[in-house]
Amino acid sequence: MSDNFDLIVIGGGPGGYVCAIRAAQLGLKTACVESRGTLGGTCLNVGCIPSKSLLNLSENYHKAKKNFFNQGIEVSDVRLNVEKMMSNKNKSVQVLTKGVEFLFKKNKVSYLKGKGVIFSPTSVVVYDQGKKTAYNTKNIVIATGSYSSSLPGVKIDEKNIISSTAALSLSSVPKSLVVIGGGYIGLEMGSVWKRLGAEVTVIENLPFITPGMDREVSNEFQKILAKQGIKFKLNSKVLSIKDLGSEVKIEYQSNEKNTPDTILANKTLIAVGRKPYTEGLNLNKIGVKKDEKGRIKVNKKFQTDIKNIYAIGDVIDGPMLAHKAEEEGIAVAELLAGQSGHVNYDVIPGVIYTSPEVAYVGRSEEQLKKDGIKYKIGKFPFLANSRAKVNNETEGFVKILADSKSDRVLGVHIIGPHCGDMIAEMALAMEFGASAEDIARTCHAHPTHTEAIKEAALAVDKRPIHF
Repeated sequence: MSDNFDLIVIGGGPGGYVCAIRAAQLGLKTACVESRGTLGGTCLNVGCIPSKSLLNLSENYHKAKKNFFNQGIEVSDVRLNVEKMMSNKNKSVQVLTKGVEFLFKKNKVSYLKGKGVIFSPTSVVVYDQGKKTAYNTKNIVIATGSYSSSLPGVKIDEKNIISSTAALSLSSVPKSLVVIGGGYIGLEMGSVWKRLGAEVTVIENLPFITPGMDREVSNEFQKILAKQGIKFKLNSKVLSIKDLGSEVKIEYQSNEKNTPDTILANKTLIAVGRKPYTEGLNLNKIGVKKDEKGRIKVNKKFQTDIKNIYAIGDVIDGPMLAHKAEEEGIAVAELLAGQSGHVNYDVIPGVIYTSPEVAYVGRSEEQLKKDGIKYKIGKFPFLANSRAKVNNETEGFVKILADSKSDRVLGVHIIGPHCGDMIAEMALAMEFGASAEDIARTCHAHPTHTEAIKEAALAVDKRPIHF
């Protein structure tokens, strides 16, 4: 038996590595096990970070190719170098993963490379290249994340039928790309390759995109993406996907008709959600229970049925978001150190990093109606925002939902420029229980995009100034 630890975290993604660092800061002797070979998990290696790099680079290319001329910036011979673009993305990922390693050293977290398997509530065995090492620990945190789902009978080979992992590393622009699933990942990846020149079609089983999002925002989002050239087959079920070698044949059918249709594409991206990664951890043998969706069951303190084994992030209930996992990781570390760590799930923001961006925090209109909560609405379009106007970024709006009686902000939904950053103001406001009037009476710098938030807050009381 090797070293004795106060805590071993299994998984070095956003939840796991943040948990390990915070625990070490609080004086716990901590180790983090990661099998990938680099820290940062799916998010940093093949998810959030590389996708945002390509979204940014592809938008720059699109602007140079399509928009600059009309704005008085005349460039010629704009060419796309996919290899160099991918190299830039990979370099960013490498710098950030090495940065996490540095943070481990700085905070004295032991980095254990290999696959961690729980053999008892106090022992973890790490397998690495044929070698196995056992470690004693007082506590264990499971933070192993999630993996891409597929459709029944469809094998993702990462060649022509791909997941988001391969979509982040294509060596050339496909002539055509069919995206199965109208959620965050599919729309972000579809946007990237559409800007770079692919013909993109999205097939979604529901009659709308981005399930769970405020419907008014979702509908506006689809209109904007359609205007950008992305085609949609909504309310349609995929019947089969066949790899024909040089292309993929997708058979689908409208839920309103019984007549199948087909579409051919060079690549097909399966983006129908993610599943918790819990296999190979020995959970059944040691008595850690899962729910019907394969997620680990935990209590409000993130404890499993075994009191010193905890779970956080994508392996438990809740939105599969990196920042949600981070908050849970910090909460668990603080609970282990005798503090009162907690997560306020009512104010976890979500962002889709397309152009324009979509961001939200709190409840949607549909959720408020379902719960019978009476509310007021304040909306303000970016078309009437001076900064957005001069930047030619006028699509979208800010929508604030406030309680009819107390005026307390219940939800905020934004589609427009830079709203992934803007939503933080509203998350903070909601964390402190702000009313729409509190926001309306807060001075916002002029000219900024955030003035649209102030105006939407004013609109809750039917008194916007600029619209």
